[in-house]
Amino acid sequence: MYYSDDVVEEVRSRNDIVDIVSGYVKLQKKGSSYFGLCPFHHEKSPSFSVSPNKQMYYCFGCGAGGNVITFLMEYENYTFPEALKVLADRAGIELPKQEMSKEARAQADLKMTLLEINKLAANYFHHQLKQPQGSAGYEYLSKRCLSDDTIRHFGLGYSNKTSDDLYRYLKGKGYSDGILKESGLFTISERGTWDKFWNRVMFPIMDTNNRVIGFGGRVMGDGEPKYLNSPETKLFDKSRNLYGLNFARSTREKYFLICEGYMDVIAMHQAGFTNAVASLGTAFTTQHASLLKRYTGQVVLTYDSDDAGVKAALRAIPILKEAGISCKVLNMKPYKDPDEFIKNQGADAFRKRIEEARNSFLFEIDVLKRGYDLEDPEQKTNFHTAVAKKLLEFPDALERDNYMQAVSREQFINYQDLKQLVSRTAARLGPAWAETRRSAAGYADPAGEASASGAGDGGTREGAFYERRGSFGTDGGTRQRKREKEDGAKQSQRLLLTWLIEDPRLFDKIRGIITPDDFKEELYHTVAQMVFDGHESGNLSPAGILNHFINDETQYKEVAALFNASLKDSLGSEEQKKAFSETVIKVRKNSLDEASRTAADIGQLQEIIRARSALKTLHISLD
Repeated sequence: MYYSDDVVEEVRSRNDIVDIVSGYVKLQKKGSSYFGLCPFHHEKSPSFSVSPNKQMYYCFGCGAGGNVITFLMEYENYTFPEALKVLADRAGIELPKQEMSKEARAQADLKMTLLEINKLAANYFHHQLKQPQGSAGYEYLSKRCLSDDTIRHFGLGYSNKTSDDLYRYLKGKGYSDGILKESGLFTISERGTWDKFWNRVMFPIMDTNNRVIGFGGRVMGDGEPKYLNSPETKLFDKSRNLYGLNFARSTREKYFLICEGYMDVIAMHQAGFTNAVASLGTAFTTQHASLLKRYTGQVVLTYDSDDAGVKAALRAIPILKEAGISCKVLNMKPYKDPDEFIKNQGADAFRKRIEEARNSFLFEIDVLKRGYDLEDPEQKTNFHTAVAKKLLEFPDALERDNYMQAVSREQFINYQDLKQLVSRTAARLGPAWAETRRSAAGYADPAGEASASGAGDGGTREGAFYERRGSFGTDGGTRQRKREKEDGAKQSQRLLLTWLIEDPRLFDKIRGIITPDDFKEELYHTVAQMVFDGHESGNLSPAGILNHFINDETQYKEVAALFNASLKDSLGSEEQKKAFSETVIKVRKNSLDEASRTAADIGQLQEIIRARSALKTLHISLD
């Protein structure tokens, strides 16, 4: 779907980014911007900035940045047209009807048709459940203590024993074999056609907009597999969807419950725990964690209490930590799963267990302990060493010490002895091992990408904004110095653009000295042209400029970072004023150097030489 730049800009400008973001993130005003905890990565101190002046957001921790359109795209997993439509509706703007390309129209039509087929199939299965041929499915659900209201709420159904029952029904609706095969509901081959689901209780799988995108089926009897899911289709990717999320996303609870299967989710929702979700016949993935992070920062794992459930929890914990989600583990013993627990003990007892859920790290220590015979002195020592290694996964000293105290208390290990063991273990294994383990355990380095507020570059005052780089060897040193020179030129262009965006008054100071053509980095030249044009027209809009890069993720992120680079100080001090002047000179000199290499004749070269000489006496006054 294509919309003109004017339409996109109107929708963006009519939606205030502070209003939109504050609906998802708690923001506090600091100076001219608003700050909150980043919704895209884990952090303890707010580094997520929303600028009402620029109409942009940026996280100085993870580098996520953009305008109001991309915020919805990232947070809600919307496509660009979907995000634009939501914002247009919010602002009361009617989007113009647009022509799609032949390919885009074909894809959109295919998805729409597949959604229609899935909806018809879900209604068909639900209808069959209450018919005589669906009695086996209805009896199964009744024995699992599900009410008719719950069955209706989740749209549960039954696929008949006839192996082509649904196929014949949908063929009667006029759908071709080609499109039915794309739905994932049928096997169509030279040997014949049959339904993938038959003689099963059916669980429609819905996306967050309550559209049926796939199915799960539980076999009646002893058939295999016991549970069968739809294959991946144009609509359905099991690693990116969670069962029950369409209901759980509107829960009032601050945390989500993650369990293993459909029946656990349904039983918990029926008991009032409407914040329960489950992965769809696959191990918990990073995509699942990213999806959850949009709605919550806390989860309680309610996997089965058997060995398989413990292993599933151990796999999920580091993935959740990496996504910045706090995690606890529920103890359901002596029962196997949430459904069984609730049936025997009731909702109040289950809620009490939730309140008592185990800290995920302490749960990992509990599981680790099971592998050692603590009556054996050697194994006990090995256990303590393993605990010390595990504690090194915490990069923050204070957090690590808090866990050392907890482990010392719970495992009856003298605190000072444990602290010394952790220190000795760290010294023996070295920092590289600890960093590797932290990454494997899901503890991300809180430092983000180097920004314009980094450390020195080559000794210039401008270098106070950049990270110092070393050199290597003789040949390597030459190459390194060349790279440093190129990096320095690029950084100067980036920094100058950032200053011009931060303080448009600076355009008057560089008029006649710098033009967009002096920005030799291709991307920066494009941005500079837009920035200069915006200033000349009196309509400089960083968020509007960003619209032009939405289709290129790499460029988009770089431009967002460019517009939100953190400048340590304003240009009030003499040191900063001098740094600005040096940056302007460096950008202009680099431009002249490039021009000298491509000069067409002696006249051009002489002009370049005169311009270089003029730079030596150039003074830019900011007073």
